[in-house]
Amino acid sequence: MKTVWDNVDKFEEIIAEYTGSKYAIAIDSCTNALFLSLKYCKDVYQYKNEHVNVPEKTYISVPMQVKHAGFEVSFTNTQWQGAYKLDPLPVIDSAQRFTKGMYIPDTLYCISFHFKKILSTGKGGMILTDDKDAYEWFRAMRYDGRPSIFYNDIINMGVNYLGYHMYMSPEQAVMGINNFYNVNGDNKDSGCSDDYAVDLSKLDCFK
Repeated sequence: MKTVWDNVDKFEEIIAEYTGSKYAIAIDSCTNALFLSLKYCKDVYQYKNEHVNVPEKTYISVPMQVKHAGFEVSFTNTQWQGAYKLDPLPVIDSAQRFTKGMYIPDTLYCISFHFKKILSTGKGGMILTDDKDAYEWFRAMRYDGRPSIFYNDIINMGVNYLGYHMYMSPEQAVMGINNFYNVNGDNKDSGCSDDYAVDLSKLDCFK
């Protein structure tokens, strides 16, 4: 069945091929891409580590998602350019990097399509992975736990997860597809740790 939602699938295919990942899952923001990746590590991978390392100078939502996912934050004085890993988890925050072949194997690689980023959909993000089980989990969790985007399909398919409402709209996907063809193969990073003036470890909300 051809619907407007096919544009989301098409956008995912384009980004997966460009970045070198096997799968791409469109989400409504990079922040929520990070949250779902962290939840997958906590609930499915069942990582025992309680603490996740986060640079003290980064976007404020990153350590917040670590907390929301059920981990504790350990702030580090890490200098980063474009992307960094949330050690010891296989989660990459690549909100400031978008270039050809950037995917790192065996990671949950999160990218941003915010209006200030190299490729923009106004607001949006993706999770890149080479893990089919993770791919299927993320696809369901972004759509309220549903195995399909078509509401009535739950009559026959059921719903196995308590999901989240974090999908990318077809309109955003169309914008991403159109803008993609104006993006180079080799792009400079759009940000680094020096762009963030505030040491997040000093904020009351993380104490």
